[in-house]
Amino acid sequence: MHKLLLTLLPEKLGIYRLGKNQIAPDWPISSNGLYSITRTADEISIVCQEENIPEECFSEKDFRALKVEGPLDFKLTGILTSLLNPLAEAGISVFVLSTYDTDYILIKAEAMEPARAVLGKFCIIK
Repeated sequence: MHKLLLTLLPEKLGIYRLGKNQIAPDWPISSNGLYSITRTADEISIVCQEENIPEECFSEKDFRALKVEGPLDFKLTGILTSLLNPLAEAGISVFVLSTYDTDYILIKAEAMEPARAVLGKFCIIK
C-alpha cells in the first residue's frame, strides 16, 4: 500500500455547538476555507475559521486540520483507523469530519507537531 498524502490546511479552526432547536447562523458560510454545519436530532455542530466565530459564542478554538488527499473510493476500508489509532496511542485527541471525497482530522494546534511526528512515519505530510 502506498503512503497516504495529508495536507495541513493553513487556517485555524474552531468548533461551536448549538442546541437542536436553534437555527444555524450564516457567519460560517462567509469563510473561503473549510467549514461544516452538521445537524443531528440532538445538536448542531459548526466547524469554521475561528476568526469567524463571534466572541460571545462558547466554542473550542485553536484547531488545525489535516486533509487526507482524495478523492477516496467508498470501497476503501481502514483509512481513518490507520490514522486515528496511532494518534490515540500517542494521547492525541482529534475531531473528525468526512465529506463525499475525503476526511479531515482536526487536532489542537499545540498537538500538531507531535501528531506530525506520529503520522509522518507512514504518511507524507505537506
